[in-house]
This record gives sequence, structure tokens and C-alpha cells, in this order.
Amino acid sequence: MAFSERDQEILRLNQAMLNSVASGDWQAYSAVCADDVSCFEAESEGHLVEGLPFHRYYFELPGDSTQAPTAVNVTMARPHLRWLSDESVVVSYTRLTQKLVNGDPITARCCETRIWQKLSGSWKQVHVHRS
Repeated sequence: MAFSERDQEILRLNQAMLNSVASGDWQAYSAVCADDVSCFEAESEGHLVEGLPFHRYYFELPGDSTQAPTAVNVTMARPHLRWLSDESVVVSYTRLTQKLVNGDPITARCCETRIWQKLSGSWKQVHVHRS
């Protein structure tokens, strides 16, 4: 499927956001999120959560500094975009995360829907649903 230029812009932004999660880059992640971003995801135990503090917690978890960081690759499989207006779009895809666990390559998957809205001239993630 060929994506339009505006589709490609959103997909690049979404991929950069996913890469920021994989690399633990809070500044990059929070820069593309609305302050009141809402979510349903496994970590919220079925509850709607609003705001960035919930997400920041996971970026600030202490890591094992004695081990070298593991390369992580995140792929959006079969992305689908539904434009609600020129300033809002729903992006749905299967997220594939590849990484090494105890030296063995593994791939984990989940289904995600992310809503992006243009706020004050910039695209911001305003809602996430992950299952």
C-alpha cells in the first residue's frame, strides 16, 4: 500500500516515538505527547490513565548499569491510518519488538492504536490504546 506524504509524516513521527520508548529517551518521548495524554495499556490494569507522570515512571526505572545496553528494534507491522480531520489521525498497527534476552533473539508483539492531534502547530500524541 502506498502512503500519502501526510501519512508518511505521521508514520515517521510515530516510529520516532516508538524508538524513544525503546531507547528510554524521556525527553524525545515527552516532546511528542500532550501533557494530558490518555491511555489504556497493560500497565494501567484496565484503567484509563491521564497525564505524563504515569509514563515517566517507566522511563526512570533504574537499569542494570553493569550490562551493556541491548539493541532493540521496533517495527510497525501493517499500519493503518484513519484521518478524522486535517489535524487528527488514528494510527493502528501491530508493534513488533525484537531484542536479545539472555543472548537469544526474541520478538514480542502487541496491538496499538495511537491518536495524534495537531496542537498549536505541532503533532502530539493524545491517546494510546495497547493490548
